[in-house]
Amino acid sequence: HWEYRIKELGGPDYVKIGLKMLDHEGKEVPGNRGYKYFGAAKELPGVRELFEKEPLPPPRKAQAELMKDIDAEYYGYRDEDDGILEPLEQEREKKVRAEAVEKWKMEREARLARGEEEEEDIYAVHEEESDEEGGKEREGEDGQ
Repeated sequence: HWEYRIKELGGPDYVKIGLKMLDHEGKEVPGNRGYKYFGAAKELPGVRELFEKEPLPPPRKAQAELMKDIDAEYYGYRDEDDGILEPLEQEREKKVRAEAVEKWKMEREARLARGEEEEEDIYAVHEEESDEEGGKEREGEDGQ
C-alpha cells in the first residue's frame, strides 16, 4: 500500500523493483525473483555461479606510486655512462658521413658531366662587397 502511495506522490516505483529475498544471514539471495536455494540445491551447476562472488580487480596504482621508480635512467639520460653506446654511435656516424660525401661527389660529377654550372658558394666574400664596419663609410648626415 505504501509503495502505491509513494508512486502517487511522484516517487520511484518500488512495485516494479520487487521485494528482495534475504537469507537467514540477512544477505540478499541471488537468483530469479522469488526463488530461494537451500542445502544441496545451492550446489547445482547454474546456481553455484549465482553464489560465487567475482574476485575484486587488483587495486590500481596511484600516479605517485607509478612515478616513484622513474628517474633519469628511465628517460635514457645515462646511456652514455656505460661506455658502450658512444663508440657504436661514432662508428655509425663515420659510415653515414662517408656515404653522404660519396653520394654528394657522385651527384656533383653527374651535374658537371651534364654541363651544369658549379653551385655558387653563398658564404664566399667577394672584394667588391664590404661590411659596414670595415668598408667605406656611408655618406650622409655625420657619416651615419
